[in-house]
Amino acid sequence: MADKQTTARATNPTIANPSRKRGGNSVGEVVEFVKVYVRQETLGPLKGAGRWLAFGAVGALALAIGVLFFVLGLLRMVQHEFAPTFHGRWMSLLPYLFALVTCMIVIGLAVSRINKKTLQKDSE
Repeated sequence: MADKQTTARATNPTIANPSRKRGGNSVGEVVEFVKVYVRQETLGPLKGAGRWLAFGAVGALALAIGVLFFVLGLLRMVQHEFAPTFHGRWMSLLPYLFALVTCMIVIGLAVSRINKKTLQKDSE
Protein backbone atom coordinates (compact mmCIF):
# COMPACT_ATOMS: atom_id res chain seq x y z
CA MET A 1 0.00 0.00 0.00
CA ALA A 2 2.93 2.34 0.74
CA ASP A 3 4.26 1.62 -2.75
CA LYS A 4 0.97 2.66 -4.36
CA GLN A 5 0.97 5.99 -2.47
CA THR A 6 4.59 6.72 -3.40
CA THR A 7 3.90 5.86 -7.05
CA ALA A 8 0.75 8.00 -7.06
CA ARG A 9 2.65 10.99 -5.62
CA ALA A 10 5.44 10.64 -8.15
CA THR A 11 3.09 10.54 -11.16
CA ASN A 12 0.43 13.02 -10.00
CA PRO A 13 1.81 16.53 -9.40
CA THR A 14 -1.20 17.53 -7.30
CA ILE A 15 -0.49 14.79 -4.81
CA ALA A 16 3.29 15.28 -4.98
CA ASN A 17 3.03 19.00 -4.10
CA PRO A 18 0.08 19.75 -1.82
CA SER A 19 0.48 23.53 -2.33
CA ARG A 20 -0.31 23.05 -6.02
CA LYS A 21 -3.90 23.75 -7.03
CA ARG A 22 -5.99 21.56 -9.25
CA GLY A 23 -6.02 24.16 -12.05
CA GLY A 24 -2.32 23.61 -12.51
CA ASN A 25 -1.28 27.07 -11.21
CA SER A 26 1.25 27.11 -8.44
CA VAL A 27 2.09 30.23 -6.48
CA GLY A 28 5.29 30.62 -8.51
CA GLU A 29 3.38 30.48 -11.79
CA VAL A 30 0.89 33.07 -10.57
CA VAL A 31 3.74 35.36 -9.53
CA GLU A 32 5.35 34.87 -12.95
CA PHE A 33 2.05 35.65 -14.72
CA VAL A 34 1.70 38.84 -12.66
CA LYS A 35 5.27 39.89 -13.53
CA VAL A 36 4.66 39.33 -17.24
CA TYR A 37 1.36 41.22 -17.08
CA VAL A 38 2.92 44.19 -15.26
CA ARG A 39 5.78 44.37 -17.77
CA GLN A 40 3.32 44.23 -20.66
CA GLU A 41 1.03 46.90 -19.25
CA THR A 42 3.71 49.35 -18.05
CA LEU A 43 6.83 49.01 -20.18
CA GLY A 44 4.99 48.84 -23.51
CA PRO A 45 3.09 52.12 -23.03
CA LEU A 46 6.19 53.80 -21.57
CA LYS A 47 8.21 52.89 -24.65
CA GLY A 48 5.42 54.26 -26.83
CA ALA A 49 5.28 57.46 -24.78
CA GLY A 50 9.05 57.87 -25.01
CA ARG A 51 8.92 57.52 -28.78
CA TRP A 52 6.03 60.00 -28.92
CA LEU A 53 7.96 62.50 -26.80
CA ALA A 54 11.15 62.08 -28.86
CA PHE A 55 9.35 62.76 -32.14
CA GLY A 56 7.55 65.70 -30.55
CA ALA A 57 10.79 67.20 -29.27
CA VAL A 58 12.51 66.83 -32.65
CA GLY A 59 9.49 68.33 -34.42
CA ALA A 60 9.32 71.24 -31.97
CA LEU A 61 13.01 71.94 -32.44
CA ALA A 62 12.67 71.91 -36.23
CA LEU A 63 9.63 74.17 -36.06
CA ALA A 64 11.41 76.59 -33.72
CA ILE A 65 14.44 76.84 -36.01
CA GLY A 66 12.21 77.38 -39.04
CA VAL A 67 10.16 80.08 -37.32
CA LEU A 68 13.32 81.76 -36.05
CA PHE A 69 14.75 82.03 -39.57
CA PHE A 70 11.39 83.15 -40.96
CA VAL A 71 10.96 85.94 -38.42
CA LEU A 72 14.59 87.02 -38.69
CA GLY A 73 14.27 87.16 -42.48
CA LEU A 74 11.03 89.10 -42.19
CA LEU A 75 12.64 91.56 -39.79
CA ARG A 76 15.62 92.14 -42.06
CA MET A 77 13.36 92.51 -45.09
CA VAL A 78 11.23 95.15 -43.37
CA GLN A 79 14.36 97.00 -42.19
CA HIS A 80 15.92 96.96 -45.65
CA GLU A 81 12.92 97.53 -47.92
CA PHE A 82 11.19 100.14 -45.78
CA ALA A 83 14.29 101.80 -44.31
CA PRO A 84 13.24 105.40 -45.07
CA THR A 85 9.91 104.83 -43.31
CA PHE A 86 11.44 103.82 -39.97
CA HIS A 87 13.71 106.78 -39.19
CA GLY A 88 13.47 108.44 -35.85
CA ARG A 89 13.88 107.59 -32.22
CA TRP A 90 10.82 105.37 -31.71
CA MET A 91 10.08 104.51 -35.33
CA SER A 92 13.23 102.37 -35.55
CA LEU A 93 11.62 99.98 -33.06
CA LEU A 94 8.61 99.27 -35.28
CA PRO A 95 10.27 96.47 -37.31
CA TYR A 96 11.15 94.69 -34.06
CA LEU A 97 7.60 95.14 -32.82
CA PHE A 98 6.35 93.76 -36.13
CA ALA A 99 8.62 90.71 -35.72
CA LEU A 100 7.41 90.23 -32.13
CA VAL A 101 3.76 90.33 -33.21
CA THR A 102 4.52 87.80 -35.95
CA CYS A 103 6.10 85.48 -33.34
CA MET A 104 3.04 85.82 -31.11
CA ILE A 105 0.74 84.94 -34.01
CA VAL A 106 2.80 81.82 -34.82
CA ILE A 107 2.82 80.78 -31.15
CA GLY A 108 -0.94 81.34 -30.93
CA LEU A 109 -1.54 79.19 -34.01
CA ALA A 110 0.66 76.41 -32.63
CA VAL A 111 -1.06 76.43 -29.24
CA SER A 112 -4.51 76.45 -30.83
CA ARG A 113 -3.67 73.21 -32.69
CA ILE A 114 -2.99 71.32 -29.44
CA ASN A 115 -5.96 69.30 -28.26
CA LYS A 116 -6.39 66.56 -25.69
CA LYS A 117 -8.00 64.11 -28.12
CA THR A 118 -4.72 63.45 -29.93
CA LEU A 119 -2.86 63.10 -26.65
CA GLN A 120 -5.19 60.34 -25.45
CA LYS A 121 -6.24 58.60 -28.65
CA ASP A 122 -5.52 55.08 -27.30
CA SER A 123 -8.02 55.42 -24.44
CA GLU A 124 -11.06 55.66 -26.75
